[in-house]
Amino acid sequence: MTRIVSHTTTKKIDLLALTLPQLQQWLKEQGEPSFRAKQIYNWLYTHLVTDFAEMTNLPQSLRSRLAQEASIGPIVVRRELHSKDDRTRKILLELPDGKLIESVLMLYPPLGESSARATVCVSSQAGCAFGCTFCATGQMGFERHLSAGEIVVQVLYFARELRKAPWVARGLPDSKPIDHITNIVLMGMGEPLHNYDNVLRALHILNSPDGFNLGARHMTVSTVGLVPAIRKLSQEPLQVHLAISLHAPTDELRGQTMPVNRKYPLSELLAACEDYIAATRRQVTFEYVLLAGVNDTPTHAHQLGELLAPLAQFAHVNCIPVNATAAGYRPPGPEAIRTFRDILFQHGVSNSVRAERGDDIAAACGQLRTHFDTSKS
Repeated sequence: MTRIVSHTTTKKIDLLALTLPQLQQWLKEQGEPSFRAKQIYNWLYTHLVTDFAEMTNLPQSLRSRLAQEASIGPIVVRRELHSKDDRTRKILLELPDGKLIESVLMLYPPLGESSARATVCVSSQAGCAFGCTFCATGQMGFERHLSAGEIVVQVLYFARELRKAPWVARGLPDSKPIDHITNIVLMGMGEPLHNYDNVLRALHILNSPDGFNLGARHMTVSTVGLVPAIRKLSQEPLQVHLAISLHAPTDELRGQTMPVNRKYPLSELLAACEDYIAATRRQVTFEYVLLAGVNDTPTHAHQLGELLAPLAQFAHVNCIPVNATAAGYRPPGPEAIRTFRDILFQHGVSNSVRAERGDDIAAACGQLRTHFDTSKS
């Protein structure tokens, strides 16, 4: 079922694409006092409204002008799926020009000393230019960058959903309901650092204390390894986390599945990570998709441990059993995963394994869009 979240024309300015200073400047150009920007930001990001008529502390004349000249993240929800345990929700969004993107909400109940989390996996592009063979998005090719507003609206959509209906994990009725977004990861469709300016603007918008007020340390930016952009990110005042899509311990193997390695081989990538760590003193997460029979053997684990050991406590490996895609890869079994992780520990490399989430709803990036496109043809 198609649900229209908001309408707009391409001539309208998307307010979700504006930082607070940009909104202040736009209002000034309209002959409005700049203090109205904070009022509007409060309505957009604290009250999560989608209708200018709800902004009741604004003059009627301004509300009318906003309705005529501006929009609040125009999107159409083409499809929404929930996993059987309701801990993963995926939406397929249609943008104003008809491009399709995906976004995922992952819900985690409290575990031990860890608090409950609601994490949005955000797309930064329609398609992707980097062609990783195990990624459904990489097999689509690149269509275009998303605007800052198109990135922000993905987070706000799920924030509104949780505001309306806070989530409680089944079987844990005494746990505190989750009613707000706690984390975002830019690990959806696209390469975030290829869309650097729009991604950083979106992060600043979501981080603004006058708006959504999500802490920078609750944001993670993932990259296939764009070395110049990693160095640029290390100089940003916004203290976001960095994740590297590594997936192989040698140039030969990485080049077979990740074409970007031909331009930025492992020696250059690791040097950029070392510079990032030196500048930020923050740990880097290395994402490693485990492909049975391809990169998951004990030999590969030893090679990976030797590669990352020099980074000491500043390196953490996130082992990710691959989701099935058209490329035909399969995940390794539990024993192979356990052996791989134990070898990393032997090298002093901390690691974890990502629990499979939403496999019953094609939650890996690009899968739902692929299924949607196939069903239309």
